[in-house]
Amino acid sequence: MPSRDASTDDTPGPRQAPARPELERWDREVVWHAFTQMAEYEPLLIERGQGCRVFDIDGHEYIDAVSSLWCNVHGHRHAHIDAAIVNQLSRVAHTTSLGASNSTTVRLAKRLTEIAPAGLNHVFFSDDGATAVEVALKMAFQYWRQRPDPRPQKTSFLALGEAYHGDTLGGVSVGGVAKFHDLFAPLLFDVKRVPPPRSYRLPHGVTVETALNHYLNQLEAVLAEHHEQLAAMVIEPLVQGAAGMLMHPAGYLRGARELCRRYDVLMIADEVAVGFGRTGRMFACEQEDVSPDLLCLAKGLTGGYLPMAATLATDAIWQAFLGRYDEGRQFFHGHTYGGNPLAAAAALASLDVFESERVLEQLPAKTARLREHLTRLAELPHVGDARQCGLIGAVELVAERESQRPFDWRERRGWQVCQHARRRGVLLRPLGDVVVIMPPLAITLAELDQIAEAVEGGLKFHGSGCR
Repeated sequence: MPSRDASTDDTPGPRQAPARPELERWDREVVWHAFTQMAEYEPLLIERGQGCRVFDIDGHEYIDAVSSLWCNVHGHRHAHIDAAIVNQLSRVAHTTSLGASNSTTVRLAKRLTEIAPAGLNHVFFSDDGATAVEVALKMAFQYWRQRPDPRPQKTSFLALGEAYHGDTLGGVSVGGVAKFHDLFAPLLFDVKRVPPPRSYRLPHGVTVETALNHYLNQLEAVLAEHHEQLAAMVIEPLVQGAAGMLMHPAGYLRGARELCRRYDVLMIADEVAVGFGRTGRMFACEQEDVSPDLLCLAKGLTGGYLPMAATLATDAIWQAFLGRYDEGRQFFHGHTYGGNPLAAAAALASLDVFESERVLEQLPAKTARLREHLTRLAELPHVGDARQCGLIGAVELVAERESQRPFDWRERRGWQVCQHARRRGVLLRPLGDVVVIMPPLAITLAELDQIAEAVEGGLKFHGSGCR
């Protein structure tokens, strides 16, 4: 075959980079953003990141004070994680986990079992937090049918009010955030529910001192009545994220675990948001010495680099799925990108960083600094509550402190505070009128000071009724 003359080569070249106005128009009209009213959306195009900061297309710099939606752990462009991904890419980017595996993924699975709460010796990989929960729900359901003494009547689930477990139909069913999920009610399965064990806005007659027993008594009443039908209880340990960072009374997780054991109900711990150091320990369950039957992980698993999730299970659950091929006991569930080697390489590198940079040991000083700021913010006129668990902070705005009366949601006070902070170089995303402060664990004390200063300015301006 004659060689091609370069002068007549019709191979298409690279497209010309679109101008900013065109990108913004596409972002408004083509990209459909999650939990965003697209009729009102104003583009913010992030071009690059470095450490705990990101830069938009115009070069404006922001502290990533919400960890790119709670997933970034060690900052952006961490050299060790970058190198691990490049190294894996030089070998293979993806292999299926259906009937095959990859050495990188296998090493990650083993390492997760070594650092997880005791007894969680088996790992099922999926794509994100919602799928990790979906996997756990189906495992729990199938387990009761296949264990040595089957109890097929255990088909229901127990969840907390205002829970959030993702946006797949199983996750939405056990979720309880009405404004997210009410529309889809006809598609969902029935779930038993107990009130969320909140520490702010306590029920009438309940005090801080009596709250723990009050909530555990409520939980036991439901378990006592329905345990024969309940396959599992699903819980966000310590903190209910999307509910507005509701903080549970100390001891609730431990008490719930003991009650689940007493009534023979599995516990599914959804640590998608609170895992990987967020509460000060690698896993939130460690704070109360709890080992669940199933543990759901995602977000920080890869350091916030790539989509990956894992559902960890006990030996008892694993063994219920073993048998001959013709018995059909295997877990009939899977995801194309489950156990992706690139994501596994990032996750392994992230765990390396936890060790080499002694990340957990650095957290007490940071959580103490955040506590100082939240204590000060709590004194502002329209702050009803400023709460914290580890490096998770939340400031709740109210119209009236004494009665805890909220602002009219249409005033978007939390959103206004976050817009104020953005103009001062801090990126935040509110949950209604709760301003969430959840930076990467790599945040510096000086950066925490800058975040708090921006939030305080917004609270003073917008929390006071100014516009």
